[in-house]
Amino acid sequence: MQRRDFLSSALALAAASTLPGARADVISGGQPWEPGKANTPALAAPRQGGLAFFTQAELDTAGAMADRLIPADELSIGGKEAGCATFIDRQLAGDYGKGATLYRLGKFVKGTFEQGSQSPLTPAERWRNGLAAIDRYCQTTFSKTFVQLEGTQQDDLLHAMESGKLNLGSEVDTKELFEQILGNVREGFLADPLYGGNKNMASWKMLGFPGARYDFRDLIGKKGQKLNIIPTSLIDNTL
Repeated sequence: MQRRDFLSSALALAAASTLPGARADVISGGQPWEPGKANTPALAAPRQGGLAFFTQAELDTAGAMADRLIPADELSIGGKEAGCATFIDRQLAGDYGKGATLYRLGKFVKGTFEQGSQSPLTPAERWRNGLAAIDRYCQTTFSKTFVQLEGTQQDDLLHAMESGKLNLGSEVDTKELFEQILGNVREGFLADPLYGGNKNMASWKMLGFPGARYDFRDLIGKKGQKLNIIPTSLIDNTL
C-alpha cells in the first residue's frame, strides 16, 4: 500500500469511528479546473464611472501614492499602472473595507505595536478620513493637491507619515494611515488580476510566480532548470 493511500484510509476510518452521524457538505466546481469555469469570489460592483468606493479625486491620490511606493523601473511597471488604486477601491467597497472580520465592539485602547491596530475605524473609514486630511494639509501647505506635488515632495510627505512626524490633525494617526496605505498597495500589486490590480500579472512575471496554476506534475522532474512558466490568473483575460 502506498503511503498516500494508507494515510487516506486511516483518516477515513478515524472519521467514521468518531463521527457516525456526520454528513459532508457538497462542494461544487471541483477538479479538473478549466479556465473561466472555476467559482470566483463575488466582487463589489463598481458605480457609474467604474468606481466602487473612491471618488475620482481619491482614486487619483491613491494612484499617485502607489506610484511613489512602487515606482516603475526596468523590472516592472509602477503601482499606478498596475491598477493598485482600482484594487483598493474594490476592496474598500466590500467586507474588507467594512471591517467585517474585525472586532468592533470596543473598548478601544491604544496598545503596543505587536497588538496591531486598536482603532475603531474600519479600513474604508481610515482611507476616507486620511485622504481628506492629506488633501487639507497639501492645500494649506502647498496650495496644491497631493497629485499636483513634485515627486520629491510626495516622497517627503510619505516619509513623514511613515515616521509619524506629519501632523494631519488629532483624529488621524499618520503612521497607522501610512501602514494601511502601504499594505493595501502591496496587496494590489501582488494579488490576482481578478481583483483589479497586478495588470497583466506584471508582478508575477517579475517574480517568476506561476499564479493559479492547476498543478505542476509536468515540471516535477525539471529541478534546477529555468521553467519560463507563463502565470495563470483566475480570469481568462487580465485587466
